[in-house]
Amino acid sequence: MEAIGRAGIKSEDHASTQRRAVIDIGTNSIKLLVADVRGSRVNPVHEESRQTRLGKNFYDTHRLQPEAVACTAEAVWEFAEIARERDAGHIRVIATSAARDAVNKDDLISTIEKASGLKVEIISGVQEAAWAFQGVTANSDLEQTPLLLLDVGGGSTEFILGCKGEKHFAESLPLGTVRLLEKFPHGDPPTRAEFERCRDWIKNFLHENVRPKLEPLLREQKYRGAQIVGTGGTVSILARIEKKMDRFDRDKIEQTVLSLDRIAAHRKNLWRLPLAQRKEIKGLPRLRADVILTGVLIYEIVMEEFGFAQLRVSTRGLRFAAVMD
Repeated sequence: MEAIGRAGIKSEDHASTQRRAVIDIGTNSIKLLVADVRGSRVNPVHEESRQTRLGKNFYDTHRLQPEAVACTAEAVWEFAEIARERDAGHIRVIATSAARDAVNKDDLISTIEKASGLKVEIISGVQEAAWAFQGVTANSDLEQTPLLLLDVGGGSTEFILGCKGEKHFAESLPLGTVRLLEKFPHGDPPTRAEFERCRDWIKNFLHENVRPKLEPLLREQKYRGAQIVGTGGTVSILARIEKKMDRFDRDKIEQTVLSLDRIAAHRKNLWRLPLAQRKEIKGLPRLRADVILTGVLIYEIVMEEFGFAQLRVSTRGLRFAAVMD
């Protein structure tokens, strides 16, 4: 469990302040945000993350496993209690990729409701992409900037190209860290051949599913000079590794700009190490030492394929928008 700090998004003086909470059920982890919300201003009061790996052993059958469902429901109950202790007047539970793809999603919904009394909203990929963009661009530094937002999760990755609140490309695609980890199991440490199989599959996926739609847009005048912004657990961890940060520090993470060369250097180091040694890397949470391999590779390949030399890091996104909504 990882406690996280404070930040703010632009204010609207006419709105009253409400304390709200969002529990975000992802494929790899569950995250809690308790925040004071005033219009489009979000001031986090408390944040935590816990890995429950809902997507474990999922992708062959698209069936959520009972142990993962039970662990997830318990975490939701505990996070709901924390939110209530911090006087959240409203608690929202949302679920993303693994839940929406599951053939037995009702098992998850009913188990969580029984444990915590809370209803689960399983959001679409379109909604996930829209909220990721809304949350990140609520930051005034990025509000007017043409950008490609990349939100890498455990089961899916959201690609959103937009500027000044308008999106010209927004898709949620089945490209996630846990999904790839299960699709391409590897030794400890991974072999060169195992790395190449995963790398080549990602490249082919982008060529077939992303490049034909996204590349022409990036050539348009309005997007020349656009920057790529990453949000989500993978990119925050890469920033922490880069800065050798033991703890989450939103300000320091959001000041981080990772060059393609640095992303490549981290990827080379991570893929050559056995799991036990990756767990000792400063800034890398021990439970994330497996999925970081596929996460860093997604970022490296997207930057290479679309010609981005630098990656800006955002700690805002889906939950920031969901708590405002």
